[in-house]
Amino acid sequence: MEEGTSKSPTHCCDTGPPHEDAEGHWDAHQWDTREDCEVRQILDRVADKWSLLVIALLERRRLRFTELRREIDGVSQRMLTVTLRQLERDGLVRRTVYPVVPPRVDYELTPLGSTLHETIQALVTWTEAHQNEIAAARAAYDAAQAAPAP
Repeated sequence: MEEGTSKSPTHCCDTGPPHEDAEGHWDAHQWDTREDCEVRQILDRVADKWSLLVIALLERRRLRFTELRREIDGVSQRMLTVTLRQLERDGLVRRTVYPVVPPRVDYELTPLGSTLHETIQALVTWTEAHQNEIAAARAAYDAAQAAPAP
């Protein structure tokens, strides 16, 4: 079992609809920051850069390990193996082993993984739409940090 992973599901935070305070602000405490929070563990898993790339690459297609590794710049064999195992454990990726020589293994998204891809695609679309604004904000911030203090 992975370090920091509990043996049974814990419900340490509210997973219902987001709560608003009296002023209409979302309650940031709905995502518990304790290590044993199941929601936090899932978010940590699916939001890491390798998982996001694997999920994006597997949308509507099956790929072999070597194809995935070739497509993901900078990922090590070990990190890709760990990422695929975690995504398989979480029910997001299906691993199919074919009884041939040499062994052939394909990876594809499960129906659950496909629903996550939709969410990731919305995030990518938002990023593409706002990348110029973010670049301008970064440039303004960097310029302000480089300016001498009055």
